[in-house]
Amino acid sequence: MDETKALAIVWALADGVNPQTGEIFPADSAYQTADVVRALFLAGRALETKTKVRARAPLPTNAGRRWSEEEDRRLLDEFDGGGVITDLAQTHGRTTAGIQARLEKHGRLQMPQQGQGGGRGRIWRSAS
Repeated sequence: MDETKALAIVWALADGVNPQTGEIFPADSAYQTADVVRALFLAGRALETKTKVRARAPLPTNAGRRWSEEEDRRLLDEFDGGGVITDLAQTHGRTTAGIQARLEKHGRLQMPQQGQGGGRGRIWRSAS
């Protein structure tokens, strides 16, 4: 059984509904007791969390590692030569945020000012 189906069953039970028939359990059913309902909600949340954690993409191989002087020079040369941030991230095994932060540190990019597209999808400006 896949986790999505299991999660649907757990939530139905937590809501007091028979997942196979759609009928509401009688008030004296074991599924309607407070402890069972709480346990089912905890199980549902745990399954959701487990599914979300597994769905995350793995980080690039060099994410979080120190930058060597050589890699810094290469990054700056590639960027100055017209390199695109997403391509540079892939080439260097870094995240796009890591590339942007490094370019900002070296004065090649400026982070947008507040109110100028901050957050996801923000537009970085060339510092030159």
